[in-house]
Amino acid sequence: VQLVESGGGSALAGGSVRLSCAASGYTYSMRCMGWFRQPPGKQREGVAAIDIDGTTTYADSVKGRFTISKDNANTLYLQMHSLKPEDTAMYYCAADPRRCVGSGLRGTEYDYWGQGTQVTVS
Repeated sequence: VQLVESGGGSALAGGSVRLSCAASGYTYSMRCMGWFRQPPGKQREGVAAIDIDGTTTYADSVKGRFTISKDNANTLYLQMHSLKPEDTAMYYCAADPRRCVGSGLRGTEYDYWGQGTQVTVS
């Protein structure tokens, strides 16, 4: 299973960025997919998750600003608006063949991870 993130880069505060995560290398469905981030010098945190039935969950810090979605080609997206400097982090895509457990924002729920893409907001 491979998860490859793209779309990171630099943005100004108040701007927008869209991240993508292309999933490949498996024949079964990834029922729970999520985005996590790790700010410089801090622990990884859950940002958003989407279950197989389309249920989405967001961290309080990004509610109303970020939107998680998935297309039929198993590509996961994170649309980020109204970016803040505190959104600066390495962003990771994660996936698991099981349904999301609880909020889906705990990293321990996921078996598969991408390599990450950096988002810097200034």
